[in-house]
Amino acid sequence: MVVAGGNGCVAVLVLVLCMARWSAGGMGVNWGTQLSHPLPASTVVRLLKDNGFDRVKLFDAEDGILGALKGSGIQVMVGIPNDMLSDLAGSTKAAERWVAANVSKHINDGVDIRLVAVGNEPFLQTFNGTYLNTTFPAMQNVQAALMAAGLGGQVKVTVALNADVYQSASGKPSDGDFRADIHGLMLNIVQFLASSGAPFVANVYPFISLYADPNFPLDYAFFQGSTSPVVDGGVTYQNTFDANHDTLVAALRRNGFPNVTVVVGEVGWPTDGDANANPDYARRFNQGLIDHVASGKGTPLAPGAPIDAYLFSLVDEDRKSIQPGNFERHWGIFFYDGKPKYQLGLRGSGGGMLVPARGVEYLQRRWCVLKPGADLADQKVGDSVSYACGSADCTSLGYKTSCGGLDAKGNVSYAFNSYYQTEDQDDRACDFRGLATTTTVDPSSGTCRFIVGIAPTSTGTATRNVGARTAAVLFALLLAGVF
Repeated sequence: MVVAGGNGCVAVLVLVLCMARWSAGGMGVNWGTQLSHPLPASTVVRLLKDNGFDRVKLFDAEDGILGALKGSGIQVMVGIPNDMLSDLAGSTKAAERWVAANVSKHINDGVDIRLVAVGNEPFLQTFNGTYLNTTFPAMQNVQAALMAAGLGGQVKVTVALNADVYQSASGKPSDGDFRADIHGLMLNIVQFLASSGAPFVANVYPFISLYADPNFPLDYAFFQGSTSPVVDGGVTYQNTFDANHDTLVAALRRNGFPNVTVVVGEVGWPTDGDANANPDYARRFNQGLIDHVASGKGTPLAPGAPIDAYLFSLVDEDRKSIQPGNFERHWGIFFYDGKPKYQLGLRGSGGGMLVPARGVEYLQRRWCVLKPGADLADQKVGDSVSYACGSADCTSLGYKTSCGGLDAKGNVSYAFNSYYQTEDQDDRACDFRGLATTTTVDPSSGTCRFIVGIAPTSTGTATRNVGARTAAVLFALLLAGVF
């Protein structure tokens, strides 16, 4: 989700499989990497396989992640970030270099790359047209580079679009059309997709509809029927997912592209950071979605057609921007450490439940908390909390969040511990000018989880932590009045 969302064959024996399209229908998952302490890529790939995911969507072509997917049998959609669109649009050579380094190389190593998503929600209105002139040329250049590399029949080029690129003036799905200000551009892109057999990838977020509109009917966001359905001719829409999906189907048909496949690139529900973001609602939505997909019933405008969707997302990301809301860091079906947040049957309600990540190594069972005798009226407390929450994740604090029941001292302790764990439990990160102390007694309370960080496992993590510890030292000196 944006903040304002051919397979790999290495032997002639399986050459025939190289011409296969991505699997139609079923659930994939988005693997985001905006974490201060990401799990090792090999651990995440094992997590995907243990839970039966056979498709994954990536937001960037990270070498370590693609390398870990080698030989996994997992189909991959690789993303290209928006900040690369200008270079790729302006230079065929740049596109060829990107394809060589990020597609050809990994396919030759046995990574099953099926799709390249050029840009991530580039036409969001909040971007004020920044990527309107570069997205489609970048798509064309990447496609040409794939063709030149002999991969044009194996790897399809698309773009991950926010659902705001289509709309219905009447609110009825059958009146769907593309947004007026980009109508011509959208038709060019859809023609491009149709000519190559690539899917239209749209990100659909019923939660955002609920978050943005206090009058949005809550039950219409889920799949168990609604007291406020949308009646469209002879069709009654009981949930916003089907209505949104069919608005796009209608837009494609209206403009002469009835056969372009729709893939829902991101869909999910957060578990924290807002009154409507909680594990119960997340499970209700995601299980309803999975059951809906597994039923094979399709949607009213596409009955019986497989629904192709990628859950958003796999794990929480504590480094995501919270510009839209604090919930942005809590979309995962797993916590940061690969532990399931709630029971979810990925093969339907009667299927097996989520399996946690294996072999995760943690730091010591030690937490940083406010000293019992500390005075909350001390200006240093407020300054310290501001710094801690500016450097670490405090989005579980607030009204009707998982830590909403903490008292004032509990809030301070949560902030201190969040920073302390982010800094790999460096002693200097639990001082705050004498206000804090460490404890081996877990301060978690009710639904509020005081985390223990993941142990550093790579040179990359170690390098990052050198900078982090430097920041901790500077902060300590700042509080001590040295500067």
